[in-house]
Amino acid sequence: MALAPDRVVRGLLFDRDDTLVIDVPYNADPHLVVPVPGAHRAVERARAAGLLLGVVTNQSAIAKGLATREQVDATNARVDELVGPFDVWCVCPHDAGDDCACRKPRPGMVLDAAERFGLDPRELVVVGDIGADVGAAEAAGAQGILVPTPRTRPEEVAAAATVAASLDEAVSLVLAQTPRPTTPVRPA
Repeated sequence: MALAPDRVVRGLLFDRDDTLVIDVPYNADPHLVVPVPGAHRAVERARAAGLLLGVVTNQSAIAKGLATREQVDATNARVDELVGPFDVWCVCPHDAGDDCACRKPRPGMVLDAAERFGLDPRELVVVGDIGADVGAAEAAGAQGILVPTPRTRPEEVAAAATVAASLDEAVSLVLAQTPRPTTPVRPA
Protein backbone atom coordinates (compact mmCIF):
# COMPACT_ATOMS: atom_id res chain seq x y z
CA MET A 1 0.00 0.00 0.00
CA ALA A 2 1.15 3.53 -0.69
CA LEU A 3 0.71 6.88 0.97
CA ALA A 4 -1.46 9.60 -0.55
CA PRO A 5 0.29 10.57 -3.81
CA ASP A 6 -0.75 14.23 -3.57
CA ARG A 7 1.17 14.92 -0.35
CA VAL A 8 4.78 15.89 0.19
CA VAL A 9 6.30 14.44 3.36
CA ARG A 10 8.81 16.58 5.29
CA GLY A 11 8.68 14.95 8.73
CA LEU A 12 8.49 11.44 10.10
CA LEU A 13 7.30 10.49 13.57
CA PHE A 14 7.81 7.08 15.12
CA ASP A 15 6.13 5.29 17.98
CA ARG A 16 8.77 4.05 20.45
CA ASP A 17 7.83 0.63 21.84
CA ASP A 18 7.57 -2.24 19.35
CA THR A 19 8.31 0.21 16.52
CA LEU A 20 11.83 1.49 17.25
CA VAL A 21 12.70 -0.73 20.22
CA ILE A 22 11.57 -4.08 21.52
CA ASP A 23 8.75 -3.46 23.96
CA VAL A 24 9.53 -4.00 27.62
CA PRO A 25 6.25 -3.11 29.37
CA TYR A 26 6.55 0.14 31.34
CA ASN A 27 10.28 0.25 30.69
CA ALA A 28 12.12 2.89 32.71
CA ASP A 29 15.56 1.26 32.55
CA PRO A 30 17.88 2.46 29.78
CA HIS A 31 19.86 -0.80 30.04
CA LEU A 32 16.82 -2.74 28.79
CA VAL A 33 16.56 -0.79 25.52
CA VAL A 34 17.11 -3.04 22.50
CA PRO A 35 16.43 -1.68 19.01
CA VAL A 36 14.07 -3.51 16.69
CA PRO A 37 16.20 -5.16 13.99
CA GLY A 38 16.84 -2.64 11.22
CA ALA A 39 15.61 0.38 13.20
CA HIS A 40 18.89 2.29 13.10
CA ARG A 41 19.26 1.77 9.34
CA ALA A 42 15.67 2.84 8.66
CA VAL A 43 16.07 6.01 10.72
CA GLU A 44 19.40 6.77 9.02
CA ARG A 45 17.75 6.47 5.59
CA ALA A 46 15.04 8.95 6.63
CA ARG A 47 17.62 11.37 8.06
CA ALA A 48 19.77 11.15 4.92
CA ALA A 49 16.71 12.14 2.87
CA GLY A 50 16.46 15.36 4.88
CA LEU A 51 13.35 14.49 6.87
CA LEU A 52 12.74 15.96 10.31
CA LEU A 53 12.49 13.03 12.74
CA GLY A 54 10.61 12.61 15.98
CA VAL A 55 9.12 10.15 18.43
CA VAL A 56 5.57 10.23 19.81
CA THR A 57 5.12 7.83 22.70
CA ASN A 58 2.49 7.03 25.31
CA GLN A 59 4.26 6.39 28.61
CA SER A 60 1.52 5.66 31.15
CA ALA A 61 4.16 4.19 33.50
CA ILE A 62 4.53 7.77 34.77
CA ALA A 63 0.83 8.15 35.63
CA LYS A 64 0.74 4.66 37.14
CA GLY A 65 3.67 5.51 39.44
CA LEU A 66 5.83 2.77 37.90
CA ALA A 67 8.42 5.25 36.61
CA THR A 68 9.37 8.88 37.03
CA ARG A 69 9.57 11.31 34.13
CA GLU A 70 13.33 11.37 34.65
CA GLN A 71 13.54 7.58 34.26
CA VAL A 72 11.46 7.69 31.06
CA ASP A 73 13.61 10.55 29.75
CA ALA A 74 16.76 8.50 30.47
CA THR A 75 15.26 5.54 28.61
CA ASN A 76 14.39 7.82 25.69
CA ALA A 77 17.94 9.18 25.70
CA ARG A 78 19.19 5.61 25.29
CA VAL A 79 16.84 5.12 22.33
CA ASP A 80 18.28 8.36 20.91
CA GLU A 81 21.82 6.94 21.29
CA LEU A 82 21.05 3.57 19.72
CA VAL A 83 18.57 4.52 16.99
CA GLY A 84 18.50 8.33 16.66
CA PRO A 85 19.18 11.06 17.20
CA PHE A 86 15.68 12.47 16.88
CA ASP A 87 14.84 16.14 16.45
CA VAL A 88 11.75 16.01 18.68
CA TRP A 89 10.50 13.78 21.50
CA CYS A 90 6.83 14.02 22.52
CA VAL A 91 5.85 11.98 25.57
CA CYS A 92 2.35 11.51 26.97
CA PRO A 93 2.72 10.80 30.71
CA HIS A 94 -0.99 10.12 31.22
CA ASP A 95 -3.01 6.95 31.72
CA ALA A 96 -5.90 5.87 29.51
CA GLY A 97 -8.53 7.24 31.89
CA ASP A 98 -6.95 10.69 32.27
CA ASP A 99 -8.84 12.17 29.29
CA CYS A 100 -5.82 14.14 28.04
CA ALA A 101 -5.40 15.54 24.53
CA CYS A 102 -1.99 13.97 23.99
CA ARG A 103 -2.49 10.22 24.54
CA LYS A 104 -2.68 8.37 21.25
CA PRO A 105 -5.08 7.90 19.46
CA ARG A 106 -5.72 11.57 20.22
CA PRO A 107 -3.73 13.99 18.04
CA GLY A 108 -1.98 16.13 20.68
CA MET A 109 1.56 14.78 20.34
CA VAL A 110 1.42 14.77 16.53
CA LEU A 111 0.18 18.37 16.51
CA ASP A 112 2.87 19.34 19.03
CA ALA A 113 5.58 17.76 16.88
CA ALA A 114 4.25 19.53 13.78
CA GLU A 115 4.35 22.86 15.57
CA ARG A 116 7.86 22.26 16.88
CA PHE A 117 9.00 21.30 13.38
CA GLY A 118 7.26 24.32 11.84
CA LEU A 119 5.31 22.00 9.53
CA ASP A 120 1.70 21.50 8.60
CA PRO A 121 0.55 18.15 10.09
CA ARG A 122 -0.33 17.10 6.52
CA GLU A 123 3.44 17.01 5.86
CA LEU A 124 3.97 14.34 8.54
CA VAL A 125 3.76 10.58 8.60
CA VAL A 126 3.45 8.60 11.83
CA VAL A 127 4.79 5.02 11.88
CA GLY A 128 3.62 2.70 14.62
CA ASP A 129 2.61 -0.82 15.51
CA ILE A 130 -0.98 -0.36 16.73
CA GLY A 131 -4.17 1.33 15.63
CA ALA A 132 -3.76 4.14 18.18
CA ASP A 133 -0.61 5.29 16.35
CA VAL A 134 -2.43 5.45 13.01
CA GLY A 135 -5.47 6.99 14.71
CA ALA A 136 -3.39 9.82 16.19
CA ALA A 137 -1.91 10.53 12.76
CA GLU A 138 -5.32 10.66 11.09
CA ALA A 139 -6.86 12.77 13.88
CA ALA A 140 -4.07 15.33 13.39
CA GLY A 141 -4.39 15.39 9.60
CA ALA A 142 -1.16 13.43 9.08
CA GLN A 143 -0.76 10.07 7.41
CA GLY A 144 -0.13 6.86 9.28
CA ILE A 145 1.68 3.65 8.47
CA LEU A 146 1.03 0.52 10.51
CA VAL A 147 3.93 -1.92 10.93
CA PRO A 148 2.20 -4.89 12.56
CA THR A 149 3.80 -7.06 15.21
CA PRO A 150 2.41 -10.29 16.66
CA ARG A 151 0.54 -8.12 19.21
CA THR A 152 -1.17 -5.95 16.59
CA ARG A 153 -4.85 -6.87 16.43
CA PRO A 154 -6.20 -8.09 13.06
CA GLU A 155 -8.89 -5.40 13.07
CA GLU A 156 -6.17 -2.73 13.41
CA VAL A 157 -4.43 -4.10 10.33
CA ALA A 158 -7.72 -4.23 8.41
CA ALA A 159 -8.56 -0.63 9.35
CA ALA A 160 -5.17 0.87 8.45
CA ALA A 161 -4.97 2.71 5.13
CA THR A 162 -1.26 1.91 4.78
CA VAL A 163 0.45 -1.20 6.15
CA ALA A 164 4.15 -2.06 5.81
CA ALA A 165 5.79 -5.39 6.57
CA SER A 166 8.80 -3.76 8.26
CA LEU A 167 10.12 -0.44 9.50
CA ASP A 168 12.44 -0.31 6.49
CA GLU A 169 9.49 -0.80 4.13
CA ALA A 170 7.59 1.97 5.94
CA VAL A 171 10.52 4.35 5.45
CA SER A 172 10.67 3.38 1.76
CA LEU A 173 7.00 4.34 1.39
CA VAL A 174 7.72 7.69 3.04
CA LEU A 175 10.80 8.35 0.92
CA ALA A 176 8.70 7.90 -2.21
CA GLN A 177 6.76 11.02 -1.08
CA THR A 178 9.79 13.02 0.07
CA PRO A 179 11.31 15.82 -1.99
CA ARG A 180 15.06 15.66 -2.47
CA PRO A 181 16.90 17.87 0.03
CA THR A 182 17.87 21.29 -1.25
CA THR A 183 20.29 21.91 1.59
CA PRO A 184 23.18 19.76 2.79
CA VAL A 185 22.13 16.68 4.74
CA ARG A 186 22.54 17.02 8.51
CA PRO A 187 25.51 15.18 9.96
CA ALA A 188 24.72 11.86 11.66
